[in-house]
Amino acid sequence: MFKIEDIMTKDVITVNRKTEIQEAIRIIVENNITGLPVVDDNMKLVGIISEKDVMTLLYNVGSRTGRVEDFMTTRKIVSFDIEDNLVDVCDCLLKNHFRRVPIVKGPKKKLVGIITRKNIVQRIFECQDFFRDTPHKHNKLVDAKA
Repeated sequence: MFKIEDIMTKDVITVNRKTEIQEAIRIIVENNITGLPVVDDNMKLVGIISEKDVMTLLYNVGSRTGRVEDFMTTRKIVSFDIEDNLVDVCDCLLKNHFRRVPIVKGPKKKLVGIITRKNIVQRIFECQDFFRDTPHKHNKLVDAKA
């Protein structure tokens, strides 16, 4: 089966807590991504800044400036270790409103990648023959209806 390392994006674009929020927005827009991991100087994951977090600027008319740390999500950051099961990552993305999950390594939770819904869909597309030729419970349901 596929491994997290095979699907994840390894060259992750990140910001740190002190990055100006306008710079983070620029990075999100120019790279056509939905959010950014926030890391410390050792690449330890400390938060996420997402499109949803940035949208709060619309409500804070007096506060259109600030740093990433003023807007980022820090509570209950969901991440997966590079050794975890890819099926668990897929389940997480299906059951939650997340568009991405950071991939970390080791007890220090060093950021080593990110998996997005798009990464998984792209891999499914690239492996169409594998999925077509592999028996699956859904395939049996489709065949029974025919």
